[in-house]
Amino acid sequence: MGIPVPPSELPSDSTLATQGGLLVGVIGENKAPLDRQAVVKAYNKDTESVVWQTTGSTSEAGLGALSPGVYEIEVSAVGYLTSTVDVKVPTANTLYRVHVTLQKDPSAIELKAPSQQQMPAKARKEMGQGVAALKSGKLKQAQRHLDATNEMVPSNPDVKFLLGYLYFQQKDFKQAETYLVDACALDAHNVQALTLLGRLQIQRQDYPAARKNLEQSIAVDSEYWMAHSLLADAYLKDHEFEKAREQAQLAIDKGKGAGNSAQIALGQAFENLGRDDEALKAYKNFLETSPSSPMAEQVRTMYNELARHVSNPSGSPAPAMKTTASALSADALLAASEPGLSTKNWGPPSIDDVKPSVAEGVTCPYHKVIDEAGERIKQLVDDIGRFNAIEDLMHEDLDQLDRPITRTQLKFNYVASISEPRPGVFEVGEYRDQRSGAEDFPDQIATRGLPALALIFHPDERDDFQMACEGLGDWRGQATWLVRFEQRADRPHRIQDYRIAGRSFPVSLKGRAWISADTFHIVHLESDLVSPMPQIQLLSEHLSVDYAPVLFQKKSVELWLPKSAEIYFDFRKHHYLRRHSFDHFMLFSVDSEEKRNEPRASKEPAGPPTLSPESR
Repeated sequence: MGIPVPPSELPSDSTLATQGGLLVGVIGENKAPLDRQAVVKAYNKDTESVVWQTTGSTSEAGLGALSPGVYEIEVSAVGYLTSTVDVKVPTANTLYRVHVTLQKDPSAIELKAPSQQQMPAKARKEMGQGVAALKSGKLKQAQRHLDATNEMVPSNPDVKFLLGYLYFQQKDFKQAETYLVDACALDAHNVQALTLLGRLQIQRQDYPAARKNLEQSIAVDSEYWMAHSLLADAYLKDHEFEKAREQAQLAIDKGKGAGNSAQIALGQAFENLGRDDEALKAYKNFLETSPSSPMAEQVRTMYNELARHVSNPSGSPAPAMKTTASALSADALLAASEPGLSTKNWGPPSIDDVKPSVAEGVTCPYHKVIDEAGERIKQLVDDIGRFNAIEDLMHEDLDQLDRPITRTQLKFNYVASISEPRPGVFEVGEYRDQRSGAEDFPDQIATRGLPALALIFHPDERDDFQMACEGLGDWRGQATWLVRFEQRADRPHRIQDYRIAGRSFPVSLKGRAWISADTFHIVHLESDLVSPMPQIQLLSEHLSVDYAPVLFQKKSVELWLPKSAEIYFDFRKHHYLRRHSFDHFMLFSVDSEEKRNEPRASKEPAGPPTLSPESR
């Protein structure tokens, strides 16, 4: 039962203080407040109603005006195991407090900059910036900082590990292995490096090497369930079925719920040992505890095939030894990847190459997230009219090693407008001073319409896209819902096109949005092409946009607008990187004291290409 909050400790929130409810404090390691935002879900077992809330700066979430009853409180945060407790709220109009402790997810990579005083201050700074960029998914930026750190301290095992992890995220497995081997040679007790190296070696089918490194990882930390799970798979591949069974069981026991994926390896080991009933039990345990896993359908097929053999042993041969990658499928340590080596991809990884970490076992309230995000975008269109800003643009033409051949930097006044003159018809205008057409931009490529990308989530636009909520993620310490979207082939392509010589080439986009778990504003958005467009020599495009709240005091309105954007595109046999940043925002109106001189309207280019959302 919750503990009543004494009057002297009542929060400043007047609603909680007067109407009562539940104050949920979230605690991490060492009994300290959690160092990141968490999401709290309260489920009333009597009425089946659900209330969501996020923690604030004190790692507390206030759930106000709750009716008396028993609530199931579920607390989730990225990098931690989800915790559930039952709390009784005896009476209304009283504020109760409960503390929930979260345990670290043992499968999560721990990205941190070591506090080694012997490392030069400049190297520590570079490494810290590299780690921060890694946590935010800015892999190119992370690489620059970590490469610089590696030059200054070439024998530091932590730097080698971080570079290995970075290249793994980029799917450059050969380079990743080089750095991970160096990290392990410099520090034979680096459990994360040993485990990640073992995973890579399993992918390369170098099972003896994988076994050696994973066995070393377990010798250093026998509680690390992920190493046991991977070692079980390595033993399976080498037909060491009893050893595989033993390691899979250890992964399950030590993972305490997080190691459920090892049930698949356990079932495979039992099956190949001829212990079919125990194999069926392991497969069934996996399906019951992970019904929504991407591997559920495959495991269900394995279960059914074995069940048919058990019920009719003379009617079909015994199942062959299974050596699928299923034992690794639920490995939250790593993003999904194909076995073997890959060539180094240009630009950041696509949204399908690297999936951000999500909190384990959290059900996403899909309709609430989509509807609330849509309302925020609708509000933006209704309120914005026109806004003015100072824009900085940096454009680089890169060589095959991603080094700039040319670099152009521009600064200008910028005005954008978004309106919906009638339902489902949007008009997006953009103006820059001294820039009248594409020929005035670097390499004669104009970028227009960045504020319009978020219209994907507008209620009048979103049916053009297939959407799925991937879970509870994190963006720079803020809890966010991850929503993947992809253009539907049977719907209009209305968000973006390339305009060349008067012709329009609509673009099919896929991407991911990070939507704030408390305000439901889009805080970050990334997109890629669904497929290359050889007809205009556009092979790839990756767009990354950060959004931030902008307060217009004269109008007493706060709008979430693009703060910065990066575009990588492989176009006409060139690798381009373009960065936009915006500052000094003002709402534009005729009678506003804040207005600047409005830039001249951009003209539609007659020949050079324009990358832009379609004005309609």
